[in-house]
Amino acid sequence: MYITISDFIKEWNKESILTQKVLDNLTDDSLEQQVYPEGRNLGRIAWHFTTSIPDYLAHFGFKIDRIDSAENVPSSAQEIAITFKNVSAHAAKIIEQQWTNDSLEQIQEAFGRQETNASILMGLIKHTVHHRGQVTVLMRQAGIKPYGVYGPPKEDWIHLGVENPPL
Repeated sequence: MYITISDFIKEWNKESILTQKVLDNLTDDSLEQQVYPEGRNLGRIAWHFTTSIPDYLAHFGFKIDRIDSAENVPSSAQEIAITFKNVSAHAAKIIEQQWTNDSLEQIQEAFGRQETNASILMGLIKHTVHHRGQVTVLMRQAGIKPYGVYGPPKEDWIHLGVENPPL
């Protein structure tokens, strides 16, 4: 759990860099990739977790501008990646400016439960990481080698002297 705002910001920045590397590998065509016809496509998922960052923070008392036309998913992968980069950096600044270390211990209602603000911030990271995982699966289905977030993708195992296991 986060004891200081600095602890959170370090984790947020680390995860944001990893997410940025995933988003930077998207192509415009890949944004249409879906698991099933009624499901969200890759672009919608990436845009959702990007635009939900300021919405989430505003819900928990931060004064932050929301993204204009957030309901309209861009057709440009680069636009999504650039927006995420700007939103995640701005979120870090807003959190540092508006909350103190003592703020982390305060409790408020979060999705029907009483949670500390530290837990609420952890939830923001978990939400992004959850959807980042969905994006990497859809990237693979779209024929794009995903960035190795917590380990190398299968194609890079050989560089580590690891053979692909039999199917």
